[in-house]
Amino acid sequence: MTGTVTKSTGSWYRVRAEDGSSIDCRLRGKLKIAGSKATNPVAVGDRVLFRPEENTGNGVIVDVKERKNYIIRKATKLSRQTHVIAANLDQAVIIATLAYPRTSAGFIDRFLVTCEAYSIPAAVVFNKYDLVRGTDDEQRLQRLIGIYSDAGYGCMSVSATEGTNIEGFITLLKGKTSLLSGHSGVGKSALINAIEPGLDLKVQPLSRAHKKGRHTTTFAEMFTLGIGADIIDTPGIKEFGLVDFESWELCHYFPEMRKYFNKCRYDNCTHYNEPGCRIREEVSRGVISSERYDSYLGILLDGDVHASGKKRK
Repeated sequence: MTGTVTKSTGSWYRVRAEDGSSIDCRLRGKLKIAGSKATNPVAVGDRVLFRPEENTGNGVIVDVKERKNYIIRKATKLSRQTHVIAANLDQAVIIATLAYPRTSAGFIDRFLVTCEAYSIPAAVVFNKYDLVRGTDDEQRLQRLIGIYSDAGYGCMSVSATEGTNIEGFITLLKGKTSLLSGHSGVGKSALINAIEPGLDLKVQPLSRAHKKGRHTTTFAEMFTLGIGADIIDTPGIKEFGLVDFESWELCHYFPEMRKYFNKCRYDNCTHYNEPGCRIREEVSRGVISSERYDSYLGILLDGDVHASGKKRK
C-alpha cells in the first residue's frame, strides 16, 4: 500500500493511506542502515510503501519513494550527520520575529540558502507585528521586508494574536504543502491555530528569564487544513547548520548575487577581497543589500562551506 508520512517520532511514523485512513508504522530493519548520513531515513512528507501487520493494528514501512525535493540541515553544529526536516514540499516558510525571541538575519539567510540549494521555493513571514508596531523595530521590519522582497522572496508581517494579515498568510499557504520552520517561540503553532482553531495546538509563553521560546512542538507533523493546504509544523530550531557547501557555489544561492557571479575579473572569485569583484561593486552601489552580503560573508568564513572546489552532492 502507498501512503504519506504525516508524523515522525523517531521510531514510529504515522502514515496517511490513499483512502484517508492513518496507521502507525515502524521501519523495516534494513531501512535503518541505508547508506546515508541522515539520522532519519524517513521524514514527514515522504511517500512510502507499507504493509499492515497482522493482529497489531500497526504497519511496516518497506520502501521510500523517490523524493521530488527535501530540506536538510546538520544534526548538530559539529556533527557530520544530517537531519532531513521534511520532504516533497511545494514551499518552505520561515517564521521570524524581531523580538521575543529575536531571529537573526544570519539564521534566516542560512535557511533560505538551503531552500535554494535544494530547489524549494521559500517565503519569510514576520510574526508578532503587534509587538513592533509603533516602536523603533517597525522601521527595521519594513527594511527587512524590502530586502527579502527585492531578493525575490514572498515576505509579509502578521500577528497571530491580533489576526493582522492572516488572510494574506492563508493565501500564501492555500493549495500547497508547506513547511513552517523557525526558532521556538516565534508563534508557528499560534499561527496555525489562527487559521484552524479546531486543531488547538499547544502554545506556551516565552521564558521570562531569557525571553526565548520553549519547545511546544516535539515532533514534525503534517496537518491538513480546511483552507485546502497541508502544512508541516516542526520543532523550534536553535541553529541552522548548512551541509556540504562549496565556496565557489555559495553565491548561486543568493538570488540577487547569482546574476553577477560570472561577471567578476576572476572566475574563481569568492567575492570577499579580490579586485574586480562585480558583486562587491553592486553592494557598494546599494543594488545588493549590505546585510545580505554580510550574511554571505558569515557563511563563507565561519566554516559552513568548503574550499575544495568539488561540487556538492
